[in-house]
Formats: sequence, C-alpha cells, structure tokens
Amino acid sequence: MNFDLVITNGIVVTSSGILHPPNSDIAVIDGVITQVGRGLTALAGPDTRIIDAEGAHVTPGGVDTHMHLSQGAGGLTMDGFDTGTRSAVCGGTTTVVCFAAQEKWDEDVLKVVSDYHAKSDYGFHLILTNPTPAVLDEQLPILRKEGRISSVKLYMMYDNRQLSDAQIMAVLARTRQLGMTTMIHAENWDMIKFIINQLEERGQTDPYFHAVSRPPLVETEAAYRAICIAELMDTPILLVHVSTKASRDHVRAAQTRMLPIHAETCPQYLYLMSDVLKMPDFEGAKYVCSPPLRDSPDDIAALWEGIANGTFTTLSSDHCPSFWDHPKGKKLGLDAKTKIAKFSAIPNGLPGVETRLPLGYQGVIDGKISIEKLVEVACTNPAKLYGLDKKGVIAPGYDADIVIWYPTGKALVTIENGKLHHRVDYTPYEGFQLNNWPRYTILRGTVV
Repeated sequence: MNFDLVITNGIVVTSSGILHPPNSDIAVIDGVITQVGRGLTALAGPDTRIIDAEGAHVTPGGVDTHMHLSQGAGGLTMDGFDTGTRSAVCGGTTTVVCFAAQEKWDEDVLKVVSDYHAKSDYGFHLILTNPTPAVLDEQLPILRKEGRISSVKLYMMYDNRQLSDAQIMAVLARTRQLGMTTMIHAENWDMIKFIINQLEERGQTDPYFHAVSRPPLVETEAAYRAICIAELMDTPILLVHVSTKASRDHVRAAQTRMLPIHAETCPQYLYLMSDVLKMPDFEGAKYVCSPPLRDSPDDIAALWEGIANGTFTTLSSDHCPSFWDHPKGKKLGLDAKTKIAKFSAIPNGLPGVETRLPLGYQGVIDGKISIEKLVEVACTNPAKLYGLDKKGVIAPGYDADIVIWYPTGKALVTIENGKLHHRVDYTPYEGFQLNNWPRYTILRGTVV
C-alpha cells in the first residue's frame, strides 16, 4: 500500500493500556493514522519511510494546554510562536493551546481573539477579565458557535486580572449554557497583598519571600471557594497549576461527591522546592512563579499520588518564560543602582514546555506513575477536555502526532539550557539527569 510512514517494532501506549499484540506497527497516510497492528511493513511501498522503534515506547504526541506565548508586555522577553513551538516539538509536544487575553479596558473580545489569532494559527483559550453583559451574552456565544474558542480562563488574583466571586458566577452560568471549559487560577489575592505589604515594610524583599507571600493556605482557600462556586452554579471547572496537598485533597473530596471538578498540575511542582529561591546573586529570581514552589516534600509526594490516582486530569507546563539577565525580564525585580531586590516586581513564570514530557517520563521510570497514566494526563485528557478530537490518541483516524522514545537504557540526558530550544537564557532544571527523551517527534506524519 502507499503508506507515507510506518513505525515498526514499538510498544504502543494509550491511556487505557499497551496495545496488543506487543511490538505493533503504525501506518500513516496524509498525516493521519490509518492502521495499527502487526506486519504492516510488509505492505509498505517503495517510497514508504520505515522507522524502527527498537522495542521502545511509542506514545501520542504531547498536548500542552497551558502555555503563554507572545502575550502582553512580557512578550518583549518571552517566547513567540516560532521558538515556543520549536521548543515544544523538541520535547515531544505536538499540540499547544495558548491564551488570548482580554485586558480590563477591553470590551470587545471578538477583537481580542482576532488580534491574537493574527500572530499565529493555533488554538486558544480566552482570558476573561471584564465579563460585561455584552461579552457574555453576545460575543462569547459567537466565538463558541464559530468554533474559535471553547474554553475560558478566570483569575481570582492580580489587580489587572481578578474577578469577583459574583463575576465568576456570571461567567460560569454562561459557560455552562455554551458547553465551554472554565479554567480558574485560584489564589486569594487579598491575603497575598496583605502579606506582601508586611514583608516590604520589613525589608524582606529577596526572591525567596515571593514564596513566603503566598503560603499554601492562600491557594487552598481559593481552590475550595472556586469548588463551592462551581457546585452552586452546577458548572464544571478546571483548577490550573495546583501545587499543594490541601488543594489536591479538596479536589479529591469534590470528585468523590461526583462533582465535575478537574485539576491540573505542572512539573515544577513535582520536582522543585522553594529553597531554590534562596540562590545568591539574584539567581533565585529564575524560579519565581505563581503559585510558588513549595517548601514541603509532602506536597510533591501528594501531587504525584494525585496523578497516579486520577485526581489530576492534566499535566501542563504553564510555559511562561522571560529572560533572567534582561532589564525587562526577571531583573525588573532588581534595582540596577542599589542592587536591592523586590520580589513583587519579578515577572512570574518559568520555561518548561520542552521538559514537560521528559520529566513526566522520568516519573514513570522512577515508579511514581505508569506510562499509561502519563499518556492520559499529558496527551489524551487535555485533548478531550478542550475538544481536540483528532489529538492525543494512537488509533486509526487520529492525526499522526507521535513520539518514539529511546529503548530502555539507551539514553541518559543531562538537561542544559544550551541544548534546549526556547528563546530564554535559562532552564529551572539545569543539571537534571533524565533516563529518556523523545527520540523522534512526528507531527501529522512528518518527522520534525
């Protein structure tokens, strides 16, 4: 047959298990998987490219549904769509969903989406910060009907993003009617601002105090409140970048009561702790993100357990990088003359799209989760949740977005920023040693 590509001798993994018979072949025509089974190489034509997986895992391409590219003022020092997606494919991610952001003064989200769409042709979430009746009753239904937006993100924090509880309720009422996914960044902004003021009065402004200003209770209270609001409105939500055991427990308890509460976590909360914020010479600023890195290994263990037991629906990168050594990057939080740090001025966010899947795979190697569970939270579930019905699965009819890993014991990778493909000048995982990495990333049938 006139296959374009056949992948042979691979252990094909889905979220529900490893396909049988083992060492299956995958055939691709015109960017779409057409057959999965044994003996497909015998049907290949003279122009078919054949890749021997050498007995390694073959998984769907990663689906990262929490990325920030070319967004707002931070776009001056962050990744654009060129470097961001280049970095994604080099780490095995073949689908990304980013954010078109409404500002408080914006009253026309149709224009917000069109302006962001002009930057590149990708799928987007819509950040809502000014949900007027016109936005909710007129514009959002248009975006949904046209298939341009199927999900929104709401913030419970930041002066330029925060919605009141009543506004969140109004949005949930509309997204329930429209069948849209609602993401919520849950942290108590009043608590945070109070603590920041206290710390600044005492001169405690080094990067480490970013974590002090956002203790676990700040997230836990907001997460529980968001769950209560969602229950009241009878509307599904997804809590993004959950970082604490207590928040995980609230999600689990809600799910046990059959509430449609989803949750996401990220590799930085699985591997990093807040002590890195104490690094000298302002190096700790590299690790400033919100929610912050936590100080207890119990939180890390609880998050891994939450992935393993199904509490977490997705594993995303929250890729939101900015340069460290740049006056408009992380060093916005360092006075150029006095060299006094101000953690509240440091741009939040870390680079992580390229390392997301490999760090997740390391969790498989270390026995924290199964390979099927990694595929579920990093590929299949995010595609399902956001309506990407041709992504995240290896099966006939799906896009041929595929990752071939190295055979067991054939790869030892030391993460170094100079070997990564994002735009910024550091990785928070510098020096980490991993035992596997994507050997081939295939995007719609093409090795990229």
